[in-house]
Amino acid sequence: MPKRKKTRNLIIWISLLVILLGLGLYPTPNAKSVRYIDRQTSEIKTEKVAAEAWLKWLYYNPLGEVALQTLVKRKFVSDFYGWLMDTHWSVKKIKPFVKDFNIDLSIAQKQHFTTFNDFFTRKLKPEARPVNNDSNVVVSPGDGKILAYQNIANQNFIVKGYKFDINTFLQNDSLATLYRDGSMLALRLCPTDYHRYHFPIGGTVSPVTRINGELYSVSPIALHSMVDIFLLNKREYIILANRRFGDVIMVEVGATMVGSIVQTYTGNRVKKGREKGYFKFGGSSIVLLFKKDAITIDSDLLTNTKNGFETQVNMGEEIAKADVK
Repeated sequence: MPKRKKTRNLIIWISLLVILLGLGLYPTPNAKSVRYIDRQTSEIKTEKVAAEAWLKWLYYNPLGEVALQTLVKRKFVSDFYGWLMDTHWSVKKIKPFVKDFNIDLSIAQKQHFTTFNDFFTRKLKPEARPVNNDSNVVVSPGDGKILAYQNIANQNFIVKGYKFDINTFLQNDSLATLYRDGSMLALRLCPTDYHRYHFPIGGTVSPVTRINGELYSVSPIALHSMVDIFLLNKREYIILANRRFGDVIMVEVGATMVGSIVQTYTGNRVKKGREKGYFKFGGSSIVLLFKKDAITIDSDLLTNTKNGFETQVNMGEEIAKADVK
């Protein structure tokens, strides 16, 4: 057996032992619940988080952190779990998942699935997510919970005192310079959300740039413990050129147990609302970057973010407008 494989197997077994010991010896840490604003009602709600106790243990417990750093964050773990979700065996997980998280399958194009990932990447009926086709409007690229920053250079990201490092995020200093004092919208897709994502505006699409990285959770439970997760995780982006909005960067960020990021669009000209791709099993995020003064983000999203809350949005609804001069 090659030395590298032996070392990896040793790491896996040690990590599994640490996990079992840690779960037995240490209680689940008392991390804060995830609260967000329901945009339709303006109510503050508490999110029912998939595997919440597990996430709290991983990110707020010393032994959990050992397991996270040696095993859970690694790509092969997520790849393996993604493979399991593609097997026929995984079908039995669908019914309890739908029940536990009150998922509305009536808006899906089909109700019978061959694997859990078949269910997880389900398409919705077109009328379920109408797209705002005003050419001055940016729409949400997916269902999820959004954070909004009009100027990322002057605002805290996630926690007080932390500024988003766009150079590290893009790994392209010349490109980052163009967006350093621009606007950012970060959409978090929970495992319970619709997991296909769409173009927020129309335009011309650049080739994909891929950045290798880890696969930490993007849940607020994790982000408040490790605020630089977006800079560490696997991600890929395109530049979307539009006459009204200029060059817009759209980034898909992988996360723990995301089997893969799959791009489904073809060609280099796209319409707003067209499907761009989907995430296989797991929570994940989409980040939109605009140059300075290109957009005015909707005020409710900015206010909620400033007050420490994400806002629940649906694909196709307005999240910003062109900053018309």
